[in-house]
Amino acid sequence: MSNVVIMDFTATWCGPCQIQKPILEQLEGELGDKVEFKMVDVDQNNALAGKYGVSAVPTLIIEKDGEVVKRYTGVTSADVLRAELNTLI
Repeated sequence: MSNVVIMDFTATWCGPCQIQKPILEQLEGELGDKVEFKMVDVDQNNALAGKYGVSAVPTLIIEKDGEVVKRYTGVTSADVLRAELNTLI
């Protein structure tokens, strides 16, 4: 089985991040048994944000088997994310 992870680089003070959150929660409800969802607060995880070159929030990074395969900056729709994740699982 492949390992697909989506990381949501976010911040509590970020308005667009608050819009992205329920989209990801919906997808986690649909795909949570096939995809691992991780929330990363950039204010508490500067090193991880730096490792992935995150300079704006929200940034979503999708990895498969430990390799970055897709990156989205800004609010991304459920349809776009679902389509991408379904190609990987």
